[in-house]
Amino acid sequence: MNACCENVLGYVQIPVGYAGPLLLDGNRYYVPMATTEGALVASTNRGCKALLSHGVTSVVQDIGMTRAPCVRFPSVLHASRAKRWIETQENYERIKSAFDSTSRYARLQEILIGMDGPTLYIRFRSHTGDAMGMNMVSKGAEMALRCIQDNFPEMQIISLSGNFCSDKKPAAVNWIKGRGKHVVCESIVPADKLRSILKTNAKTLVQCNKLKNLVGSAMAGSIGGNNAHAANMVTAIFLATGQDPAQNVTSSNCSTSMEVYGETGEDLYVTCTMPSLEVGTIGGGTVLPAQSACLEMLGVRGAHATHPAENAKRLARIICATVMAGEISLMSALVNSDLVKSHMRHNR
Repeated sequence: MNACCENVLGYVQIPVGYAGPLLLDGNRYYVPMATTEGALVASTNRGCKALLSHGVTSVVQDIGMTRAPCVRFPSVLHASRAKRWIETQENYERIKSAFDSTSRYARLQEILIGMDGPTLYIRFRSHTGDAMGMNMVSKGAEMALRCIQDNFPEMQIISLSGNFCSDKKPAAVNWIKGRGKHVVCESIVPADKLRSILKTNAKTLVQCNKLKNLVGSAMAGSIGGNNAHAANMVTAIFLATGQDPAQNVTSSNCSTSMEVYGETGEDLYVTCTMPSLEVGTIGGGTVLPAQSACLEMLGVRGAHATHPAENAKRLARIICATVMAGEISLMSALVNSDLVKSHMRHNR
């Protein structure tokens, strides 16, 4: 009781289904998904089946978690002087030493500074091992600010988070610079699988992806929304595995791309690029029994024994590949006008 929540009065049950097997980087996964949206698991499962013949290949980069305090100076000149001081390599190393001293795993990678009048927004980016790392990087940022303030006592700390991080809000900075894990997945769906499983063809899907996911998203002025419904799979896996569900905002940033492939142009080449997946396999909701069991099901529970961050990176790969499965299945349902019919069948 009272773990991960205060004033606990009970638990809300959410059904957990699985999609799979998902063939990813030569391994098969059965992916737990917690959702109340009928048809979501069935649709994702269909996508996994379509991806089985070729499998999904992934690459992942540990960008690191970010925190960007907002600090104010008496004048623009004072702020500019502090900005230059922080950006000097020798001083950066001093700040890094202070930041890294707060944790065995926190390792500062970059400081990006935005300036608005006499106010600085100092975006600290740090590796955090297998933890999602929001608390870890906040603790490091607090210590780094003390180091800076020792040299600029006139600096006023307005807020530990100045929204330049940016956390739990749509933001171009996360789409461009990345946050958490940056994952890219690719696969090829053969023409016969498109016909037999998805009931469509490559040219139709490519056209729909262009006009819906790319042009339609541009018409809407979307940030990071060049996809059909990445947030569906992200949120379902987040709930099942004890991630922070509010971080689906940034974590659902996804660009889905489709091209015709092969000698006859009848196969489908598909990629999903997710630059800001904020995930962890230790800490937070991952300690709860059911969520811990779901992580165990994927082989990523807790911290990796020898290579910090490897479990979190593998979870990010699995999420991105599951997003791909959901993307190709929904797009196929849309071009076949099957969406309403499937929802009526599974939601009633």
